[in-house]
Formats: sequence, C-alpha cells, structure tokens
Amino acid sequence: MKLFAGEEDLEAALERFAAANKPHLGLVSLTAPLISNLSVCNNITLIPQYHRNMPRQEARSLIFDLLGRFDLAAIAEKRNPALTAEERFCGMLLRAAMVREAVVVLDRPFSILTHLQDGGFLWEALRKVDDLIAEVDIFDYSWQKERYGVTDDPEN
Repeated sequence: MKLFAGEEDLEAALERFAAANKPHLGLVSLTAPLISNLSVCNNITLIPQYHRNMPRQEARSLIFDLLGRFDLAAIAEKRNPALTAEERFCGMLLRAAMVREAVVVLDRPFSILTHLQDGGFLWEALRKVDDLIAEVDIFDYSWQKERYGVTDDPEN
C-alpha cells in the first residue's frame, strides 16, 4: 500500500509505477472505466482475446466462471451504467486480473466505492482473485489509512 499526503505526489508515483510495470499493469481506477457501450463480460474478455489470442467462447466461459466467484454471473450482460458500485469494482478488478502476470493497481478505490466505511469488501474481492494476480498495489491518500485497517507501516 502506498499512501500519499496529496494528489500531486500520488499521481507522480502512480505514473512512475505504471511506466515501470507497463506490460503487466492492470489498473482499477476511475481514470480507466469500463467501456460503457460494452457488457461487463465483453469488457473483461477483451484482455484474454487480444493479449492471449483466446477464442471468444473460451474467454466468455472463463469470465462467467470468474464472475461466479463473486456470485455476479447475472451481471455479465449488463453495461457499466446499470451496475452498482460493487459490481463495477468487481468488473474492473477482473479486467485488471486478466493481464498476464498481472500487477494490479487499485487507484484510490474508495473513489469508486465511496459509500464503504472500511476495506473489508476490497480485501475479500482481492482474495477471490489472488490466484490470478502476481502483485497488488494500492495507491491512496494517507488520510484513508484507517479505512484499510492500517495502523502502522503502510508498506506492510
């Protein structure tokens, strides 16, 4: 977890981190939303289809299985505007996790999940896809530390 006192420092660190991890970066951020005219399933299948040449049906089957981990198979054909914040976050997380050897970055996740009081939902969502992810980094502001349950060194 990387916590920052201000937006300028956070943005600069995020930019450096993204550049250093570009081939494996999976970004979950308001700056990288789901494509609004595609279904959740199509948003996620883009990654394995185009980066791994996975056939469309195989990719769709994989995505339905992964959505099942979250009990969200019913949202597969929904589009971004029809999703709850939690559904949107899970869709974005699965899309990020589809990158080969994914280094997933959660960029200010409470800006997506504004109503959550703590990081319980985040930790549970990450646990459900930990087998797909090589590394997770959270970039956020230092004043959000308590929402994550962090009391000491944020690098742990």
